[in-house]
Amino acid sequence: MKASTLLNFVRHALFVSLLIGLWEWGARTGFIDQSFVGSPLGIATFTVNNVSDLRLWGDLGWTMFSVLVSFSIGASAAIATGLAFVTWPKLESFCEPYVNALNVLPRIALVPLFILWFGLGVGSKIAMGVSLTFFIVLSSTIAGMRGVSQDHVTLTRTLGASSRQMFFWVTLPGAVPVLFSGLRLGIVYAFLGVVGAEVIASERGLGQQLSYLASTFAIDGVWSLLIDLALVGVLIMKSMNWLERRLLHWQ
Repeated sequence: MKASTLLNFVRHALFVSLLIGLWEWGARTGFIDQSFVGSPLGIATFTVNNVSDLRLWGDLGWTMFSVLVSFSIGASAAIATGLAFVTWPKLESFCEPYVNALNVLPRIALVPLFILWFGLGVGSKIAMGVSLTFFIVLSSTIAGMRGVSQDHVTLTRTLGASSRQMFFWVTLPGAVPVLFSGLRLGIVYAFLGVVGAEVIASERGLGQQLSYLASTFAIDGVWSLLIDLALVGVLIMKSMNWLERRLLHWQ
């Protein structure tokens, strides 16, 4: 480990330790109200007591299943739509007002409608995740495909490449870096959308459990689940970064 990296780690460790120490001191002395803020010791105790709870892992699996399915559907539909828009500009021009109108619509307001259509189960959560993922990946797909070097396109056409070869040899590889920036955001927004929909109304999931703990004023449990959600989000981002490095190792 480099000295600068180690020093940076020590700084963050000291800052977090100081923050947790002040928080625990305030909770123990009554300077802050544990009923509304909780305490680090209470959060740690709740986490340890619930780490072996099968319901917690079941809710995590329920949430992650919804996230992955909604991301897969939303990203696939967005990439296909983006490809169609780039191939047929007139289609994009016709659809642009509708796409923009749907994009600026607060998607969280659609949750009651999704619940009415798909019920309290996983269907409404997937619909919410798809609605958030689609437009983010769509914009990055269009930008990536249109940002491909025209010199490469001209050279490939001069060499007699077919349209299929052009797409797989030039357009798609050139669009991957920009496309992946959209995919990273897309899966994060799918995660946010699914958890948000679960908080509003759901049969299962971490969001539903979070809502229940908040309604019973189990603040330590709320913080514990929030930390779990943050760790899952970090793991998702790390996985996407690893996949991007694997796909772009040729650069």
